Amino acid sequence: MYAVLETGGKQYRVATGDRLEIERLKADPGQTFTFDRVLLVNKEGAVSIGAPTVAGAKVIADVVEHVRGEKKVIWKMKRRKGYHKKQGHRQELTVVTIKEIAA
Repeated sequence: MYAVLETGGKQYRVATGDRLEIERLKADPGQTFTFDRVLLVNKEGAVSIGAPTVAGAKVIADVVEHVRGEKKVIWKMKRRKGYHKKQGHRQELTVVTIKEIAA
């Protein structure tokens, strides 16, 4: 059994026991979090596709920790103008473990 859920503007294919790094959630480590935007559920070959979401489907996950992603370096430069600028960015992430898919 697997499901496709949407969070943070991205879609993830998940099954029970999967560990994901997703964009930061407003939940403390150790809490459970319920994802309501489930786009597809495959239950032993029976596929339910939502329009846009599957009615009554939920994915329940445990929040493990909050981390920061790897540093991305943004380098801007205009040749022969003496202009260059260096910036960095680290995305705030939440690590979750999928506990249950309720369809």
